[in-house]
Amino acid sequence: MSPLGLSPLLALAALSLVSAQDSFPKTPLANKHFTYPNLSYAIQPYRVDTDDNLLRGPQLGYNQCNSTTEGKNSLCQTSFLNSLDDFCVWAPSQPNSAVADQEGHMVAWCTKPGRGTRVIPAGALTGVQFIKTPAYVSVVGFIDQTKINIAAGDSGGEMDPHGADLRGNPLGGLVFSNAFGGDKNTFTQAIEWHNFMGSNSFCFKACDPANKDAAHFCEHVFDRIGCAYNVPSNAQNGVFESCLGDNQDFPGVYTVNGQVMTYTQPPEDQGAIQTMPYTARVPASSSCVAFKSADVFNGGVGVPVASPSASSAVSSASSTISSSGSATPSVTRSSSASGSASISTASSSPRTTASAASSTTGTSGNPQSTSNDAVTLAISGASILGIVFSALFLS
Repeated sequence: MSPLGLSPLLALAALSLVSAQDSFPKTPLANKHFTYPNLSYAIQPYRVDTDDNLLRGPQLGYNQCNSTTEGKNSLCQTSFLNSLDDFCVWAPSQPNSAVADQEGHMVAWCTKPGRGTRVIPAGALTGVQFIKTPAYVSVVGFIDQTKINIAAGDSGGEMDPHGADLRGNPLGGLVFSNAFGGDKNTFTQAIEWHNFMGSNSFCFKACDPANKDAAHFCEHVFDRIGCAYNVPSNAQNGVFESCLGDNQDFPGVYTVNGQVMTYTQPPEDQGAIQTMPYTARVPASSSCVAFKSADVFNGGVGVPVASPSASSAVSSASSTISSSGSATPSVTRSSSASGSASISTASSSPRTTASAASSTTGTSGNPQSTSNDAVTLAISGASILGIVFSALFLS
C-alpha cells in the first residue's frame, strides 16, 4: 500500500488527477474580461495571469503598459489591432528565438510608439493588408522576422487566448481594438483572436466580441495549417493597403458541390500534413486604399478605418493623401477572389479543390489547442490580383 493507504494503481491515478487539476487555472484567459486602459487585477499587480503555481509558471511580463515600460526591453503583453498603421504582433523577447519554444512568453511588438510596448523597427514590414469585415479585423503581411527576434528560417506557429492549459499563448496575453465602434478612443477587448508568425510572414485576426460567431471566425484548433486557411487573403509583398471585406468562411469549413464540410486537423503523431481536401475561399475585398510604408509606419499619415456604410471616408482619405503624393488611388475589388493558390507538397497524391460558399455552421469552440510546432512546407500560388498569401504551416 502507498503512504496514502491506496494501492499503487489508485495512488498513481490520484497523483495524475492532482497533476491535471494543477495544470488548469480557475478562470481561463478567454473568460477574463477587462476594460482598457484601467485594467483590474485579481492578485498580481499589472498581470492578468495570477496562476504562478501552475505547470508553465508565471506570466513573463505585464499588461499595464505605458511610457515607463516602452522600449527595446519592454515585456508588455497587451496588444492592439486597430488599423493598417496601428497594430501589434506577438514575438519573442530574446533574439534568435523559435516561435514554438517561446509562444507562451511572447511580448507585444507594435507599429506605433505610445503603447508601452516594443516598436517594430523601421523597414521590418515589407507588405501589409488590413481588412475590416462585419465580424472581425485582420492584418496579413510580410516581415523581416529577425528584426523582431524570430530566428531566420523559423516557420513559426500560432498564438491565441486558449492554449492546451487555457492560460493563453502568450500566458496572460490581451488584445484590444478600437475598430469595432465609432469612437476611436474606446478600445474593446477582443476575447477571441489568433496570430500566426513565421517564414517572414504573419496574420493576426481579432474578432468582434459582439458577433455571436466570434469564436468560430477566430477558431484556434487549426494551428498546423496556418494563414492560408485561418486568415485567407490577397496580401502582397511590397503592397500596403487598407480595405473593407466580406467575412471569410469559418476556418476549417468549406463547401463541395453545395455540401458544407468541416475539416478535422489530424494529430501530430500522424506526421506532416501532406495534402488538404480544399483550398480556402479568399473573401471579396473593396474600397482598398494603398499607402507607402514610410507614410504609415514612420509617424506620418494616419489611416482611417472605413465602415461598410461610410466608404466615402476611405475615398476622402485617399484623395487627401494623394494630394501630398503619399498614396496611390483606391482600388475596388467587387468580385470575390477565389482561393486559387496551389500548394506544392512532397506527395503527388490528388486533392479536391473547392471554392466555399458562406456558411453559418462551424466547428464548436474547443478550449484545448494542439501543439503549435510548425514547419512551412511551401509558399506557392498567384491570382490575377497578385500573389496570394498562401504560406501553409505544417508539422
